[in-house]
Amino acid sequence: MYFEPILISSAHAGLTLAALLRRRLPELSWTQARRLIQSRRVKLRDELSFDPVRRVKEGDTVELLARPVAEPKERQAIVLRHLDAHLVVVEKTSGVSTVRHPMERDWPARRKALSPTLEDLVPPLIARQEGRKRKGPLPRLRIVQRLDKETSGLVVFARSVPSERGLGKQFHAHTVIRRYLALVPGFLSARRITTRLVRDRGDSRRGSTEFPDQGKEAITHVEVVERLPKHTLLSCRLETGRTHQIRIHLAELGHPVCGEKVYNRKLDGVVMIDSVPAPRLFLHAAELGFTHPVTGEPMRWSMPLPDDLLTFLDSVREIRSKNADQVD
Repeated sequence: MYFEPILISSAHAGLTLAALLRRRLPELSWTQARRLIQSRRVKLRDELSFDPVRRVKEGDTVELLARPVAEPKERQAIVLRHLDAHLVVVEKTSGVSTVRHPMERDWPARRKALSPTLEDLVPPLIARQEGRKRKGPLPRLRIVQRLDKETSGLVVFARSVPSERGLGKQFHAHTVIRRYLALVPGFLSARRITTRLVRDRGDSRRGSTEFPDQGKEAITHVEVVERLPKHTLLSCRLETGRTHQIRIHLAELGHPVCGEKVYNRKLDGVVMIDSVPAPRLFLHAAELGFTHPVTGEPMRWSMPLPDDLLTFLDSVREIRSKNADQVD
């Protein structure tokens, strides 16, 4: 029992998750609906939600999964690439949110532990590395950057007010180096994509508008890394950093990122199907660089594709071998 992601309309806005499940699946009892949510099988806005009374809003997406999502990985899976008194650079794994939703900030620690975010996982790692005692407040993180939950890769947090301000200025000035690897179906050439993004393009999803006085400018620089038999591996450098910018830009060109579940639909509702389903969103923040906001030192890191994406990429490459074997 499951259903594909559904887009919440105005008619369903305000319903609790449990009520929405019962409306979608009338055969469910209230107890069954609550158990589905609490057993890691319901996603709200592409993130697991454990709260049966969480209310949905127009434009939200809700998905009932066929199987429960696996328990979160151990904390040791989070790698600190750089740590000093002013900032920390982290290797984010897929399936972990960068920050917690505002409505979840007052949750008790036990409930937060069911779906920990980097905000929850990184401070104890910092305390351990700095040799702090267990008692007392954990190091505070100041949010200057976010990655989507399914996106893996490098992310930076500020740890001091001067760092927060300095990094904020660099992000605002578009001087931070942010390069992503993305795999898309079909063949796409190098280009500079410039649009204006709005929160609702007409179907309750974020997207581009043709009106020059609306939305915010979004610029993505795309280069080809590798052409494959049915796909293209791309390097995408962000000049601006709007929400879901790369995912939207590539999807609007007719090449949604492999594993895309939100922006794989056209305005008319037609789903753009990839013949080779990916295990998750094939988007990885591979490079991060900026000037240290306090010392002025140039800093730059890179992170290779994680194993799950490498395995999928190899399987896509093998299509070429199979096609060659058939020709022979």
